[in-house]
Amino acid sequence: MAKYSEELDEVLVALADPTRRQVVVRLGRGPAGVSELAGTFPMTMPSFMKHVRTLESSGLIRTAKTGRVRTCTLNRERLALLDDWLAEQRDIWENRTDRLERIVATTKEQS
Repeated sequence: MAKYSEELDEVLVALADPTRRQVVVRLGRGPAGVSELAGTFPMTMPSFMKHVRTLESSGLIRTAKTGRVRTCTLNRERLALLDDWLAEQRDIWENRTDRLERIVATTKEQS
């Protein structure tokens, strides 16, 4: 668990907000300009930019400015960190439930 600590915390904090999750979902379909992304949310551009900066500082997205257009791109490698952690947790809990199932089966057989 320690191997994930700080990086995973940053990703989870970034994904804790529904606006940021929607941005990640949208960027899963491909890169988009900040103005395009912001247009789907009922907030000012400065407020939306706070979300963009949070996603960028967590490493979930990358931004690049060409002229006056800032384009956001999803960093799928950073999502893989979350996927790896979830897979590890899934394995832990599956092993625990398998063990519990064996205990219950053994108890039933002994009754």
